[in-house]
Amino acid sequence: MNGVSPCGTVVRFVSHVATKRREKEAVLLVMEVMIHSSSFLIPSTHADHPPSLTYALVLLNQRLPRFTPLLWNHAQVRLCADGGANRVFDELPLLFPHEDAIEVRKRYKPDLIKGDMDSIRAEVLDFYASLGTKVVDESHDQDTTDLHKCIAYICDFTPHMEKSNLCILVAGALGGRFDHEAGNINVLYNFSAIRIILLSEDCLIHLLPKTHHHEIYIQSNVVGPHCGLIPIGMPSGSTSTTGLRWDLNGTEMRFGGLVSTSNIVDADKITVRSDSDLLWTMSIKNL
Repeated sequence: MNGVSPCGTVVRFVSHVATKRREKEAVLLVMEVMIHSSSFLIPSTHADHPPSLTYALVLLNQRLPRFTPLLWNHAQVRLCADGGANRVFDELPLLFPHEDAIEVRKRYKPDLIKGDMDSIRAEVLDFYASLGTKVVDESHDQDTTDLHKCIAYICDFTPHMEKSNLCILVAGALGGRFDHEAGNINVLYNFSAIRIILLSEDCLIHLLPKTHHHEIYIQSNVVGPHCGLIPIGMPSGSTSTTGLRWDLNGTEMRFGGLVSTSNIVDADKITVRSDSDLLWTMSIKNL
């Protein structure tokens, strides 16, 4: 023995762990709050949460949600990621069956088409280019996805958009090939400081970065009640929520253990605090 009591060692270790926990809790207490809302799914919003958001819209090469025209009207800039232009060209006229297809296509003209141009049809590219849509061919870049390219463009080349108030809506982001979905989710982590919402006909997904506490305001006429909190990339050592049917209280979540899927929204405001980045997902009602 070296004169150090094993019990004393254990006590000091427990004290050290408790101190670290208190330090972590103190950091959590002073974090800023990030506010989230689905008011972009409401034609004329009366909600005050979040205030003064500026929307951009990216359209991908998957089936576009039936509410795409609503997203379009909220957005100040609209980008098609490569074959997403085919979807706008083919599918938006179907939402207006009593109107002339050409007139619908002219009304829903993207501001930019960007990507590696391996999916867009020549007649679609020619049609929008003739209307003045900007086309950026990045076929030389095979290391990033078309969505990544579009998000980078919005961040780098739209200086009039205040980044803290920017929210990027991504239509057609879910469904189809799983590797594409995984790539789209990875973009949320690549640009974790920017609000990005992945949308399909049935659900939405966005990131809750660990750098903030989160308040999610529920527009129950358009979203819910099903929801989930999913740790991807690393486990969550401690997550706490309010407003859910099955709230978490300092709960550890990880793949191979507990993951909060098939939860239910039970309040108009959900709060989330976590020591790791989490994905928030919520169902979208039949608008």
